[in-house]
Amino acid sequence: MMKKTKNAITPTREEDYPEWYQQIIKAADLAQSSPVRGCMVIKPWGYSLWENIQKILDGMIKETGHKNAYFPLFIPLSYLQKEAEHVEGFAKECAVVTHHRLETGPDGKLRPAPAARLEEPLVVRPTSETIIGEMYANWVHSYRDLPILINQWANVVRWEMRPRIFLRTTEFLWQEGHTAHASEDEAREETMRMLDVYADFAENYLAMPVIKGEKSESERFPGAEATYCIEAMMQDRKALQAGTSHFLGQNFSKAAQIKYLSDQGREEYAWTTSWGVTTRLIGGVIMIHSDDDGMVMPPRVAPSHMAILPIIHKAETRAQVLEYCEKLSKRLSEMSYGDNKLRVEFDTRDIHGGEKAWEWTKKGIPMVLEVGPRDVASNSVFVGRRDLGRQNRKSMSLDELISTAVDQLEEIQKNLFDRALVFQQVNTFRIDSKEDFEAFFTPRNQDKPEIHGGFAMSHWCGSADVEEEISNKYGVSIRCIPFDTGDGEGTCIFTGKPSKQRVVFAKAY
Repeated sequence: MMKKTKNAITPTREEDYPEWYQQIIKAADLAQSSPVRGCMVIKPWGYSLWENIQKILDGMIKETGHKNAYFPLFIPLSYLQKEAEHVEGFAKECAVVTHHRLETGPDGKLRPAPAARLEEPLVVRPTSETIIGEMYANWVHSYRDLPILINQWANVVRWEMRPRIFLRTTEFLWQEGHTAHASEDEAREETMRMLDVYADFAENYLAMPVIKGEKSESERFPGAEATYCIEAMMQDRKALQAGTSHFLGQNFSKAAQIKYLSDQGREEYAWTTSWGVTTRLIGGVIMIHSDDDGMVMPPRVAPSHMAILPIIHKAETRAQVLEYCEKLSKRLSEMSYGDNKLRVEFDTRDIHGGEKAWEWTKKGIPMVLEVGPRDVASNSVFVGRRDLGRQNRKSMSLDELISTAVDQLEEIQKNLFDRALVFQQVNTFRIDSKEDFEAFFTPRNQDKPEIHGGFAMSHWCGSADVEEEISNKYGVSIRCIPFDTGDGEGTCIFTGKPSKQRVVFAKAY
């Protein structure tokens, strides 16, 4: 009998994927649930990852001409009511403030003071289209005031009944862009530009392959004329919506009265867009890259790139090993990686070297450098790369490490993307019959074991009723109508009616 491989994470992905995900978060010390149900505390290692995501993406957003601003957390209820479809879409998720003061009641406990009831309830920001639209209506008078290109980094609240850290929480962090334009073409161009920014960021920084496309009508953002998205495949073959960009047309402009005098002297309504990504990107990084030994971080967004671990068994070698490691840390920290310096952790804690190595492995740091007396004597380092696994650690001369460190990090980045891309490709199928579609999304299918769920590229006639029936029967949704499927018109596998193109069906988070 073969000896079972010992993993740091229990259960494994194969045994219980949802619980494995929770254990990764715990083992990597990323976040934990808060005393407020549905909310999370993002711990320093996890928040550092978010800060890197924020810093890089913020730079990309600003490169496209946008500026950052901040708008209020509280939104008057009447603002949401101005756009009927919008308020309907968010009504069940809103947290509402009704009082502005507490008092001690007859039982000695705090309660909202009856006399402090607000004349108009305030909604805790679920998204900011309505209040930003109100501001834009004050700012815009002439075509010369357009375009307005603004982004904000903020928190939002959407009441969540089935929370899961990073993926679905009542409060989460995000950026939301809101723009106003003088023409439909310019607004549509903006919508696609930002979708491309998100796809670029996902693939080149998060090492996350994505499919770009348009949402079906039933999946659109409430109040939008068109919603575009990037969709990624996780290791359980479910889809994750990793970013959205919305063409809002003139719907919100008419609701908020964002009007301007055109260059021809006519009063016109502005054309608007909105777009955003959230902390669920961290959940995506976990689920697309991590393994049964813990978190795996793409180097370009990792909180730190390398951990130096002094391995000291005897007191008489301590000073020598620490001095060697300190010099190594300083030398590496002075090296450039992208637009920044290499970020190096020098772990001098007085605990067993193997325990330290496992901790950093579980935290997903791209490279672990172990140094003991023998390494000092041979002017070398024992190197472990997170993408290759601990069994592939090897000794490397100090000079070789220094000369290849940045290249190795880029190799890790590329390996993670390539691995995820291959996984997506081998789990994406063109399915041309209802029977095969049903088999594809049937768990533990015995008749066709090679078909086991993933992305189904199938023809669909465009019927919302068919879409709803598929969702109810199989727990599957149309993730997007992709921009490029490699083929054209066909026949809907559910109705036999004409279909304009294949769409991506999947189970999703």
